[in-house]
Amino acid sequence: MKPILFIAFVLLSLGINAQQDPHFTQYFDNFLHVNPAYAGSTGMLSATAIHREQWVGFDGAPRSTTFSLHTPLNYRSVGLGLTAVNDMIGPVRQNMVYVDFSYTLRLGKTARLALGLKGGMNMINVATGDFTNVQSGDPAFMNVQNQINPNVGFGMYYHDEHFFFGLSSPRILEHAGAVNSYHENRHYFALVGGIFSVAEQWKLRPSIQVKTTMGAPISLDLSLAAIFKDKLWLGAMNRWNSAAGVFAQYQLNRQFRLGLASEFGMTALRNYNQGTFEVLMSYDFNYKKSNVKSPRYF
Repeated sequence: MKPILFIAFVLLSLGINAQQDPHFTQYFDNFLHVNPAYAGSTGMLSATAIHREQWVGFDGAPRSTTFSLHTPLNYRSVGLGLTAVNDMIGPVRQNMVYVDFSYTLRLGKTARLALGLKGGMNMINVATGDFTNVQSGDPAFMNVQNQINPNVGFGMYYHDEHFFFGLSSPRILEHAGAVNSYHENRHYFALVGGIFSVAEQWKLRPSIQVKTTMGAPISLDLSLAAIFKDKLWLGAMNRWNSAAGVFAQYQLNRQFRLGLASEFGMTALRNYNQGTFEVLMSYDFNYKKSNVKSPRYF
């Protein structure tokens, strides 16, 4: 491990202006975490889990696990969801739990516009006791134990049979407290994409995600998935000036989908790690014949 690189990495993770939401290669399957308006949009009870190991072999590298569960209510205009995230980066440990609520307006036969709210908390621990600093009492190296930051977020989500678009800010409050507290920044997300038939057994689903926060570069993710017989998903993504990745997903049946992904860095850090890997599991509680789309594309 290169000490200078690690120190820079730690300072970035503790800095006020750093991006704090984890990246995902399969970001399109983690939409509820960033946009509460997505809750209930699948028309059934749906559960998704993603685990990400970033920069494998790099000490203190990010490690993220997310879980989401959401469903429409019997009154179909209302959706409820639950999202949980465990995120580790250097000495920083975050555990987020949020409840999501959405209300959907019907704009046509298939077009829907949903508005959403989320509320919950983030528990943060920063353990810097193992580091040696030359300035005694440096606030950048002070421990934070069980700091609880309550927060709220909002979002909107439009979708029809072939197109989807969302805007959101999942945590509006910016917690900038005492010198020995961890500062949270407000993030904004936009996601747009669609599904297109290109041959009898092939479909394409392009998507773009934009993430921005004050004081950090805009993050732009471009993704394209080719879908064969509604069973096999093969795709590639590019995070502008940062990373490129590939992913594969397989729809085992009407309920269960399994996905694997890998990223390769495009910065100098690629020389000090063995890449990034993700595993995804998604389950739709879809047992009855109805107008619910299976498989779903977004």
